Amino acid sequence: MQSTAAYQLVRLNNGICSVRSLVDEETFHPVIGPVAEAEALYVNQLRLRERLKNHSGEFAIWDVGLGAAANALTVLRATREFACPIRLMSFDHTIEPLKFALQNAVALGYFGGYETQTQAILHQHAVQFTDGAHEVNWRLHLGDFPAWLERRAPSRPVSDNELQRAETVLGAPHAILFDAFSPAKNPAMWTLPLFTNLFQLLDPQRPCSLPTYSRSTILRVTLLLAGFFVGVGHATGEKAETTIAANTLTLLAEPLDRRWLERARRSHSAEPMVEAIYRIAPLTAESWEKLRAHPQFSS
Repeated sequence: MQSTAAYQLVRLNNGICSVRSLVDEETFHPVIGPVAEAEALYVNQLRLRERLKNHSGEFAIWDVGLGAAANALTVLRATREFACPIRLMSFDHTIEPLKFALQNAVALGYFGGYETQTQAILHQHAVQFTDGAHEVNWRLHLGDFPAWLERRAPSRPVSDNELQRAETVLGAPHAILFDAFSPAKNPAMWTLPLFTNLFQLLDPQRPCSLPTYSRSTILRVTLLLAGFFVGVGHATGEKAETTIAANTLTLLAEPLDRRWLERARRSHSAEPMVEAIYRIAPLTAESWEKLRAHPQFSS
């Protein structure tokens, strides 16, 4: 298997190849592989085919954690038969895993038909193209995602021109693919301030859901206290369940209930991180009161 100082091509137990970060000691899409995981966690769970088929106007997707581009490309390939235009905004702090993946495109197997477009994302960070029946406007924001959110949080005073420019370039998302490295390796991407800022950038009139691979109590509490409604997500490979959050309860097939709430109260690892320092702790009294007052549980 090919490797560099930072990344390595690995073969999973099912024979599928994936990318491993040697620095972070984490494998992208472990167990079932890049495409199968992206299909289960994002395409199917977000009901993207159904939503795009019935959607009028542009459909905005935020791809948080571009990595080696498996999630983005699987979503594009799965929805290319629908005429609905897609605005895809990818975020990452590095292009190195994408560069490594493109060097191993044949072994990875999911770049077919998108090599030119992905090279454009790698080098120009933007590309527009026709993909099957729909138009795609794909951009990459390369940098610190938590800082990017903080600069755009509604609590920060901004001019009307800044707001208009941000809305024109981005637009509030209809769906978010959230795929950061684990909290132990990348705590800055899992804090309460990050998800609070993210929630505040959503349009209340635009239903949006966010699946992610973790099922941890601390993540679910964090999402709830940030303002999201939160539910049990689909199984993917080794995980019996994942997590899906949304700005409207109607997007959740299985919302967390009061039995889960009581388990969270007893958990030794439930208090959200407010700083980019990994730690585990039970709920504080203040967090518990906020949690049980959440509209998901207060009715």
